[in-house]
Amino acid sequence: MRRGIALPLAAALLLSGCIGPRPERPADTAVVPPPAWRTSLGPGSPIAADWWQAFGDPQLTALVARGLADSPDLGSAAARVEEARAQERLARAQLSPNVTAGLPLTEGRTVTAFGTGLDQFGSQPVVQASYDFDLFGRLRNARAAARAQLLATEAARDTVRLAIAAGVASGYVTLRALDHRLHIAEETLAARADALRIARRRATTGYTSNLELRQAEGEYRATEQLVAAARLAVTRQENALSVLVGGTPGPIPRGLPIDRLVRPAIPDGLPADLLRRRPDLFQAEQALVAADRSLDSARAAMLPSLGLTGSAGVVLSSALADPITIFSIGGSVLAPIFDAGRLRAQADASVARRDQAAYAYRRTALTAFREVDDSLASVRRSGEQAVALAGQRAAQADALRIASNRYRAGYSSYLEQLDAQRGLLSAELALAEAQANQLTAYISLYQAMGGGWSPDAIRATAR
Repeated sequence: MRRGIALPLAAALLLSGCIGPRPERPADTAVVPPPAWRTSLGPGSPIAADWWQAFGDPQLTALVARGLADSPDLGSAAARVEEARAQERLARAQLSPNVTAGLPLTEGRTVTAFGTGLDQFGSQPVVQASYDFDLFGRLRNARAAARAQLLATEAARDTVRLAIAAGVASGYVTLRALDHRLHIAEETLAARADALRIARRRATTGYTSNLELRQAEGEYRATEQLVAAARLAVTRQENALSVLVGGTPGPIPRGLPIDRLVRPAIPDGLPADLLRRRPDLFQAEQALVAADRSLDSARAAMLPSLGLTGSAGVVLSSALADPITIFSIGGSVLAPIFDAGRLRAQADASVARRDQAAYAYRRTALTAFREVDDSLASVRRSGEQAVALAGQRAAQADALRIASNRYRAGYSSYLEQLDAQRGLLSAELALAEAQANQLTAYISLYQAMGGGWSPDAIRATAR
């Protein structure tokens, strides 16, 4: 028997060299990081995993924690991780022997040669075992592919987690910006109400014409609708933020005003470091590893397989005086001879999927580089814009003060004060938007830089 198995096994080893080397990845899928970021903001500091606390608002921190605990998107991502973990256990189990047990029972009546009935009872308990030696790594590579897919799924969950944290933080900043916009509109409405009162008194006494009164009324009504629009925007943002953190639409607790939120430090790191800092890049990398291992498994399927089977049992019957033990053991070498190209087609499909994963990884890396550079530029330019708008607001406030004094003293028309009021309102609203854009740029930068993520935590949970 040993010689009968040795000959097919030797033939299998000879056939193993017929499939050739594994096809290489396309050359244009290589990722070459740039030497430095296009926009430099000076030395930075490491990113903490709870980076949102750097904004110094306890309400923001509590809101992000609520989103990470209750978000349905994160719950769905966690369920996908459990599915991938079960698939990895299934692939690992294929490497172990398969043992089954059976207990068939038979009972019947036959007629003897003497014409009498004979009741018979029989049973044959048996234990069977089979094992695939996996000579060429088909099962081992399938398990490695499943494990890489598990790591990719866990990285996808962390990508969702980072997106939720960034989304909640950005939504909170937007809400505080809308609160500030509403405050500006309400203060402007109060100022317009005072101007309308003065214009009405001056028109009643005949000091000015009704034209100024109608202009004051028009500006008051315009600001009144601005207040209503701002309140609607606040309500909608509160509802959107409530749903984002996994709750029903409702009010959101407030913390610091937008102009008191801390501008955090700039994250450090070169473009080459980014390849190990972002969960989506790790996900794409592990998806490529899984595709490589699946390709190896598909190629190994074209090679012979060696299996070992055995069984042992006992025959019990009322027709036997004593039980009889039985057993069998055997091995088999199976090699594909003709399958009309099925296995080769499956291997070619695996090559194409591997190449797709390689291109997807390169696309993800290039997108990551762009997102970081965009965020760095946004932090710098939005900061410059906020400084310029703050100066403009101060100038417009002085212009309004001078125009109001001139109007009350009768040295200028109401139109001059009206233009100054409009200029100040526009500058204040633009400044509030620039402050929100700068804070949102910091959040986008922290998200683009990976938010303090590390693959070590992923590997630890997968062991």
